[in-house]
Amino acid sequence: MTQIINTVFEAQKQNKYALRLSTATERIDKLHLLKLTIEKYKSEIYGALQTDLRKSKFETAVTELIFISSEIDFAIKNLRSWMEPGYAAKSIVNFMARNRIYYEPKGVCLIISPWNYPFQLTMSPLISAIAAGNCVILKPSEFSSATSAVIAKIIKAAFNKNEIACFEGDESVSRTLLELPFDHIFFTGSTAVGKIVMKAAAAHLTSVTLELGGKSPVIIDETAKIKNAATKIAWGKLINAGQTCIAPDYVLIHESKIEEFISFYKSAAQDMFLNKNGLINESAYAKIINIRHFDRLTALIKDAVNKGAEIAWGGDSVLLEHTIYPTILRNVDFDCKIMQEEIFGPVLPVIPYTNPDTPIRMINEKSKPLAIYIFSESKANIKHLLKSTSSGGACVNDVLIHISNSHLPFGGANESGTGSCHGIFGFKTFSHERAVVFQSSMNISKMIYPPYDKKGWVLKILEKLI
Repeated sequence: MTQIINTVFEAQKQNKYALRLSTATERIDKLHLLKLTIEKYKSEIYGALQTDLRKSKFETAVTELIFISSEIDFAIKNLRSWMEPGYAAKSIVNFMARNRIYYEPKGVCLIISPWNYPFQLTMSPLISAIAAGNCVILKPSEFSSATSAVIAKIIKAAFNKNEIACFEGDESVSRTLLELPFDHIFFTGSTAVGKIVMKAAAAHLTSVTLELGGKSPVIIDETAKIKNAATKIAWGKLINAGQTCIAPDYVLIHESKIEEFISFYKSAAQDMFLNKNGLINESAYAKIINIRHFDRLTALIKDAVNKGAEIAWGGDSVLLEHTIYPTILRNVDFDCKIMQEEIFGPVLPVIPYTNPDTPIRMINEKSKPLAIYIFSESKANIKHLLKSTSSGGACVNDVLIHISNSHLPFGGANESGTGSCHGIFGFKTFSHERAVVFQSSMNISKMIYPPYDKKGWVLKILEKLI
């Protein structure tokens, strides 16, 4: 495998110079081809995600296929304008010159994608990389092996290996790839692995984009519409069985609203994901990806209960089906493991507060999250919470939906990631912004050339302009 990877990498290194010259029309044609090929394999994608995560056809359509189709369409519509050189203002010494910003491809890029939204999170950065004119090697997750196999088929059917290639396999494949001097690495996954990727990239001074995760909090104040908040949080927490990088991780709620919230959350979760007998509706509720993550989640619940937490609702699990029921925890000790690491599952700690500064303090004591969700009808409270905290993104009176707008950047901050993607932000991620100055024939910059003994008057003018 190592020899094959090296051969493909060398072929892409040679081909990147040709792709640098590709036109908007050529790149748009490639995006059209990608979309058509995805359509051809659509039924296999549905089947693969059912196998890997028990995703329903509807959920796969909304969160994977339609999402990607929309991103391709958005890139096709806007690519010509993205590729146009940008204008830059003039400075004192080149006010007669034309100043431009050119967007050039970074070259050969590596995209390592995760298992939780395996199709979407592979194709989304790929769209941006193609739009920017790069060669790409993809490494989808081995945990979602059925989807990875379909992705490999799509790439093989649509592209030559010297432009885009896909390598399946375990972490040894990733290690082999990370030893190569890529021009850019785009990684989506855990913070722990993100650090490994960044360290490997540093050896070659390779630029990186890290889409990570973290504990994305929800703040619900005393003015919030609780039923509306509970319904939206139940959907955002439980879609894909909580295996979403921007899922609400825990809820900080004014103590006067906690009982009402738990009641409405239970009702919403039952309506969406359980049947009349209180059992999981497998046509709507995904499974945990594998036994390792199933065991991790059950251990988090057990640890919390052993340290005094109360299971307010749920807590059941079915090992053979890799299923953990929607669960609410209350009276959670902050020393519990569930409050120290990203949950990435359908377990929701609900923590009351009375002092309005408490949520701010609790959030700021932790690493910057990928998202913050605020439910409030008070403009003053919303403004204060947004100003007093930091996160990759935020939603007010909703969850998750900021990721669906291609006009917005999506990305983390510090331990939740670096860089951004989607739309023009993804295009820029896979591009180098090159400063270009077209100097005028009237080059007054000669005024600052040596010798300096007779140019005191020039210095006086410059000092007045500062």
